Amino acid sequence: MNKYQKLLNNTLIFAIGTFGSKLLSFILVRLYTGCMTTAQYGTADLLYQAANVIYPIVTLSMADALIRFGIDKAYDNKKIYTIALTTTAGGLAVLLLFTPLINSFEAFRGYGLLLFVYCFFSSFKQLAASFVRARGLVKLFAIDGIFSTLIIVVSNLILLLKFDLGVTGYVCSIIISDALSLLGLVIISELYKFFDIKSLDKTLFKEIVKYSLPLVPTYILWWITSASDRYFVIAMVNSAENGIYSAAHKIPTLLLLVTTLFYQAWQMSAIENKDDSDLSGYYKQVYGAYSSLLFIAAAGLIMIAKPFTYILVDNDPEKNFVFGYHYTPILIIAMIFQCLCQFLSSIYNVRKKSVNSMVTSIVAAVVNIVLDILLIPRLGAYGAGIATMTAYFACFMVRVFDTRSYVKFDISWFRMIVNMIVVGYMAIVAITEPKAEYVQLIVLFIAVAVFNFDAVLSTLKNFITVKRKKKGVL
Repeated sequence: MNKYQKLLNNTLIFAIGTFGSKLLSFILVRLYTGCMTTAQYGTADLLYQAANVIYPIVTLSMADALIRFGIDKAYDNKKIYTIALTTTAGGLAVLLLFTPLINSFEAFRGYGLLLFVYCFFSSFKQLAASFVRARGLVKLFAIDGIFSTLIIVVSNLILLLKFDLGVTGYVCSIIISDALSLLGLVIISELYKFFDIKSLDKTLFKEIVKYSLPLVPTYILWWITSASDRYFVIAMVNSAENGIYSAAHKIPTLLLLVTTLFYQAWQMSAIENKDDSDLSGYYKQVYGAYSSLLFIAAAGLIMIAKPFTYILVDNDPEKNFVFGYHYTPILIIAMIFQCLCQFLSSIYNVRKKSVNSMVTSIVAAVVNIVLDILLIPRLGAYGAGIATMTAYFACFMVRVFDTRSYVKFDISWFRMIVNMIVVGYMAIVAITEPKAEYVQLIVLFIAVAVFNFDAVLSTLKNFITVKRKKKGVL
């Protein structure tokens, strides 16, 4: 199977197995906003974001190391997995000691121990899932995604609807899902056979840590860019506004969820083909189709953002969740550049340049914090959205030029500029809501789709051509 076919097959497997689960998770927003107040939902979201920033610290980003080194046939999987598990166990032990301190913060008061349990199961589940994917068990990885989400759905229905546990029920649902998922992955893929404390290799440990350690500040910096604005909104506006702003993130996040399905397959393909003689051509072809599909999807989401928000969240006028659609278009554009940054990060992964990933993330974090401080007091949550969008754009521009030192491939700047102008205007229309708003949005969406169709078709033809050559048709 050639690289294009394998990339397509893996993407389809991730899509079939994971998109349904992500969609179910997305639909749960209606349940969350219906069962919690804006302040409660804001707190639940903060706990979720806190776990996301604690996780890479306590694990030293071992899940990423498992992907990079596990796919590479030059390394022993048993040694890699043992190093990852022991490192994570040590990190969680340290986190337990700091739990009373975490619990002393106003935002987390009463949730310190719950946050630790959340991080505990999430850390080991992520290691197991990453190792399963690195071993090429993509079908099991996808099935696990569906299973995990079904457990979350059932748990939420019981803990939120039946017992009305609010924030605690929200977090416990994720814990239960991670715990059962971890158990299933360990048993089915026999992960216990890959743990052997006697196989600890100090030399390999140093090599893995050298790669993974810079990813820790990278995750923190990325978190600053993606989530810290919510803390600024709480501090400079209020928790209720943050709840609305958090709800506004859900539709843009759908764009990231969809592209992540592709990125999971692309990350594997990029590592497997790191020594390909035509690596630049491969990147150019895939990036062209990826960015075009990204702009088409973004234009589509902006077009349906307002009506979709009314369907997605609770419509209680006292909660004001529905007003989040005003912020959604800006966040969708921000997500475009986050997805493009994610694609370029694959180059750093392939070349083991995690330090570069960290340095370029600093740019995004600094821009985001500075603009949050300047804009939120004046523009409220709109300022937070603009800050996030600008930060991701700055990181993208830096990575475009930095990655050329490792894999040089052409980017169509004309296509990029035209796409940004049209999608940017769509965002203005969606926010200002002029007359004939939907007519304009539909026409502009069609224009974006037509303009980008040839780039998608070009990659599709490339796949078909390669496939025919293999069969001897050409």
